[in-house]
Amino acid sequence: MTELPAWWHPLAENAATVRADEISRLPAPREGGRASAVLILLGEGTDPDGPDVLLLERAHTMRTHAGQPAFPGGATDPGDDGPVGTALREASEEVGLDPATVSVVATLPALWLPPSNFVVTPVLGWWREPHPVYARDPAEVALVVRVPVAELADPENRMRVRHPSGYTGPAFSAGGLLVWGFTAGLLSAILDLGGWAQPWQPGRLADLPVR
Repeated sequence: MTELPAWWHPLAENAATVRADEISRLPAPREGGRASAVLILLGEGTDPDGPDVLLLERAHTMRTHAGQPAFPGGATDPGDDGPVGTALREASEEVGLDPATVSVVATLPALWLPPSNFVVTPVLGWWREPHPVYARDPAEVALVVRVPVAELADPENRMRVRHPSGYTGPAFSAGGLLVWGFTAGLLSAILDLGGWAQPWQPGRLADLPVR
């Protein structure tokens, strides 16, 4: 693999040893669940803020997870070459990513997403040759953004949100999005693993807007 930039090293080293229970309170069940993967794609930022991460907003008309910010990803197809194959294929289908521009650095432990019963493997990728990306199918993806890691790490952009169901968890106001749920939990872990996290006020609580 091409040599990683210096900012990647702490994240790559810590990702190699992190446990599922250090990322989520919902590790993958021993049996069952639908195999899936997401791509956490980090590249050199387009401004002095340093690296950024690719996020999308799901279409507001989708049957599940409508309007939610997310990483590119989805369910595993029979022809996929494991989680990496799933993550890269889904990113190509959703945002037009060229897999040849990505170096896969690591896979994180599989995690459980109860609402859809997905068992999700996060795939860490270095976007060594960034190129324009876009919502290939507006019926599935409403928006694609590259969010600076520094913006996510800014304590002013961090909070916790309360869902009408009673769920309370981490959230970010960044890239013009309110990022919450599974995606926000993964981003929080990435900030910790990469050494980017800053002290913030977890007592800052907001109700999740009802669409």
